[in-house]
Amino acid sequence: MVHIRFEGRSVDVVETQLGITANMNDMAVKEQVARHLDVNSDRLSAYVVDRRPSGDLIVRPEAVYG
Repeated sequence: MVHIRFEGRSVDVVETQLGITANMNDMAVKEQVARHLDVNSDRLSAYVVDRRPSGDLIVRPEAVYG
């Protein structure tokens, strides 16, 4: 499962629906997510891909503290 947090909305999508495979790097994952969201991939440049122990992915804005 891929959980995407983008511009105030959250959506869960199955990896196969996005065309994501286990061996993809973060940049490739963000490109597939951008395609799904129908936005330019540069809009996700400040986002991180959090790989959970369960195998799920979370694509979210980078957290800024302080």
